[in-house]
Amino acid sequence: MPKLIKNGRVVSDDWQIVTLAEGETPDNASVPAGHVLVPLVVWQTRREELAGRADAGELGVWLGSSEGPEALADDAARFAVIGIDFPKFTDGRGYSTATLLRTRYGYSGELRAIGEVLRDQFNYLTRSGFDALQPRAGRYSDEQLEAATASLADFTVPYQASATHPQPLFRRVARSTPPQVKS
Repeated sequence: MPKLIKNGRVVSDDWQIVTLAEGETPDNASVPAGHVLVPLVVWQTRREELAGRADAGELGVWLGSSEGPEALADDAARFAVIGIDFPKFTDGRGYSTATLLRTRYGYSGELRAIGEVLRDQFNYLTRSGFDALQPRAGRYSDEQLEAATASLADFTVPYQASATHPQPLFRRVARSTPPQVKS
């Protein structure tokens, strides 16, 4: 069973990511039984057919890098898992999508980074709102994933505001009032 980092721990993953094979359309794409993440276009095309599985927590959706969170605005809460694909490590649009899902759309379920997810990015991904990190299959061994969890704590107290810390550090730190100078 594949592994991923979820809430700072390496765990087994029983979710399958469905992709459209060559020649397959959203109408005829195979959606297997069990826990599956389907592409947004499959959800949009077959919403009525798949809604029961989503409501039962068996079906999630994943967004491509060019698909914005507004496409899920009305449905986000029905999904136990929303995945955001990083097709290459230099494509940072998924960070914005995650932050918007958490802050603007109030998504509180599992938000999963999938694809070209690299160890150097783990801390930044979690600060953007991701709680599950799923690097491409074969990218890391189980031992490397375990070691990579340390990078989640690279910065113990972030200065900037983020999805996980809405206020910047200077707003979070209580400061005493300086003593008044008497004249």
